[in-house]
Amino acid sequence: MPDTLAPRAQTALMLAFLIALGATLGALFIGEVLGRMPCTLCWYQRIAMFPLVVILGLAALRDDTGARLTAALLALTGLAVAIWHSGLYAGIIPKAIAPCTKDGPSCTDAAAQTVLGLPLPYLSLLAFAAILACLTQVKGKRT
Repeated sequence: MPDTLAPRAQTALMLAFLIALGATLGALFIGEVLGRMPCTLCWYQRIAMFPLVVILGLAALRDDTGARLTAALLALTGLAVAIWHSGLYAGIIPKAIAPCTKDGPSCTDAAAQTVLGLPLPYLSLLAFAAILACLTQVKGKRT
């Protein structure tokens, strides 16, 4: 019989899933409903975020810590891209946001690329960091 997760670990795993789900639904809403096309760096972050919904959702349903490493690697990859993207957006990295073209999507248009006053690259960074913080609380045997 597999060990069940401690209540704190279950909560952390469910919270990580809900963060990934919220970020995914938000990205889909912005792209599909509002019609804002994502730039290349946003696409890379989506590639890391979207599978986290399935991985973390199944892990939460099964009380399985075995997916923790896979989820953490995806979240770290997304976090790295989000840090780079946020640095470009903030001007900390002295380079233009190359993936954003004149006629295509642009992360430099502050009005079009903010949610609740926060730029999308920063929101992505926060989501990946929060998921990783949750995953540090999920400990246990692999089942």
